[in-house]
Amino acid sequence: MKTALTIAGSDSGGGAGVQADLKAFSALGVYGMSVITAVTAQNTVEVRSVQMLDISIIRDQIAAIFEDLPVDAVKIGMLGSAEIVKTVAEELNKYKPKQIILDPVMVSKGGHHLLLTDAIQSLKEKLLPVVTLVTPNIPEAECLTNTKIENIEDMYQACRNLKELGAKSVLLKGGHLEGDPNDLFFDGMQFTWLKGKRIHTKNVHGTGCTLSSAITAYIAKGYSLQEAVKAGKFYITKAIQYSINIGSGHGPTHHFFDIYEKAGLLERKEKKGEL
Repeated sequence: MKTALTIAGSDSGGGAGVQADLKAFSALGVYGMSVITAVTAQNTVEVRSVQMLDISIIRDQIAAIFEDLPVDAVKIGMLGSAEIVKTVAEELNKYKPKQIILDPVMVSKGGHHLLLTDAIQSLKEKLLPVVTLVTPNIPEAECLTNTKIENIEDMYQACRNLKELGAKSVLLKGGHLEGDPNDLFFDGMQFTWLKGKRIHTKNVHGTGCTLSSAITAYIAKGYSLQEAVKAGKFYITKAIQYSINIGSGHGPTHHFFDIYEKAGLLERKEKKGEL
């Protein structure tokens, strides 16, 4: 079995962060491992509080995994502080996994800042140059490049700017622009559009985490980067289509839609009005 490691924060509500990553890994047939960088008290409505973990335990988690278990691909999510960014970058440079996917998590769906301001520069300098792929949404790409992204041409330029900052390849998610959520993939040389259809639902908690972890799982299974990005886009679209309507705010995506679909559970739920 292929393996994937997530380095990210814990979401007590289960819809995003490490919990979402491990669900996506499992759904796609990859053995998941985790390094927790922070513990968040959150649900579908809010992030109530955040506790960054001590650097020593983060370093020990990484060492414990790499010194015993095979790691086919790594996904990086919430890091929180400049010190954690620096530590993760140092450890990855030490163990040198071949495939690293960075989801530059900065702000939660409810608007809570999950990356301290002083950590942004550290992320740009220490992590962007070592990752295989970075997967920002529009606000995250604006923050990383210090430019405004308002149209398609701006998306092209943002990808080029991220390449200049050291990223080998970029998946710029276009869901924050008007119209359908079309994403732009830049492999460092060529651009490819991944077209999408907007699904009108409030239940989109953890979409960025889930997409990046799905891409990581496909890469771990041996897909090429472009194949993994396309397959990940399909997976997150279906997960949103069958998103779970729980909680009072933004419900989570459905990581195991395929299993439920094959078992006939999605159809029965739809008839009962539960989805």
